[in-house]
Amino acid sequence: MGIRLQIVKTVQKILQRSGRGGSFPGQLGLLMDRNFISRFKMPATVILVTGTNGKTTTSNLIAESLRQSGMTVLNNHRGDNLNVGIASLLAGGSDGSYNIQADACVIEVDELTLYRQFKNLHPSALVVNNFFRDQLDRAGEMETIIRKIIEVTEDFEGDLILNGDDPNVLRIADHAKKARIHLYSVGENAVSREHTDEASEGKFCPRCGRPLQYRYYQYSHIGRFECPEDHFGAIEPEILVDSVDYTTGTFTCGGRRFHSFVNAIYMIYNCAAVLTVMKALGLDPEAADRVFSDYVLNEGRHECFELSKPCEINLIKNPTGANEVMKDIMSRPEDKNICILLNDNDQDGHDVSWIWDAHFERLDSPATKTIICSGTRAYDMALRLKYEGLEDRIKVIEDAAEAVKWLDEADMNSFVMATYTALHSTRAILRRQAAK
Repeated sequence: MGIRLQIVKTVQKILQRSGRGGSFPGQLGLLMDRNFISRFKMPATVILVTGTNGKTTTSNLIAESLRQSGMTVLNNHRGDNLNVGIASLLAGGSDGSYNIQADACVIEVDELTLYRQFKNLHPSALVVNNFFRDQLDRAGEMETIIRKIIEVTEDFEGDLILNGDDPNVLRIADHAKKARIHLYSVGENAVSREHTDEASEGKFCPRCGRPLQYRYYQYSHIGRFECPEDHFGAIEPEILVDSVDYTTGTFTCGGRRFHSFVNAIYMIYNCAAVLTVMKALGLDPEAADRVFSDYVLNEGRHECFELSKPCEINLIKNPTGANEVMKDIMSRPEDKNICILLNDNDQDGHDVSWIWDAHFERLDSPATKTIICSGTRAYDMALRLKYEGLEDRIKVIEDAAEAVKWLDEADMNSFVMATYTALHSTRAILRRQAAK
């Protein structure tokens, strides 16, 4: 056994016995050996999942679908997707000689971390969900991220699973000449629109620079597009969701019906990515549908806690994600209170100007009774809502525990939207409050 790996695994066991996990073991491993991740001997099937939104859900769905297919799978189900989190995952899933003890690895990788670790992880497949503007002070412009991913996939010879309805993702296929390209797409449905008022980063053809023409938008810049000059976007997807039934929570693909555990368009795209992976691996899609049918989101994605009335918490971290969460919340007709926890710590991004690009006017409904603003930037959030004419419903409670207590005592259905560093701590508060 390598002495450094032995130390990391010992620390990991001690932390687990005390009820703690986290990425410290991986941090320790990388401090002792900068090439720690490259030491691991990976299995033949290594699937990396990256993009801006939906990485955790998509990677977990893939992992569960492979398990349903009879494979043993190692995956970072909580979304610890930076270098230290990945190092911890591999250390915990290996024997003393750095051999990964699983048939497959499904690893969510932060889009900024991917180019650093791509070769070290020896992927057989890469899934790219979408690209949106996100945490500009940490990530920089989206163009920088896309170029880095293009660079690491230029010589990639594995399976490249791409969202064919995102022009920022599809452009990767133009450069990955050695990869096997697998595209997925979602057809026009009840939520599709001819025009959009949401942020649309993918407006221009990456080949010629001309404006793309959209037949329909699903959300933000995701939809069916084509360049009239060079026909960028004219695709024949391997997986096409040809209809979505929001009344039954199902969708059809390849002549068969599948279940959607969350009745939202972005979740249909996550499911389509999973089905594309299953097809690329030659696995029965029935295994994926069993997962879709029974899957329960947690870790702050549509997670519900039983306060005096149900309280649902969701992660928000950029305009597109916030817009989709608000659409879902406001589709519920009942009276509701809403709490928005806005933090500006390192993992959130210190620049919170993104809240001005999100459509918080969606919350302006008679059903919205009170909007609690909490977190380190609670007053920035309150100001943003004031500009939407919601000042008569704003209540600032900076402390998250006090905000949750207020929601509980209000005895009304409630929804919490939390940025990344507020998410897990607020879940813990909700769990404690629900147990009282």
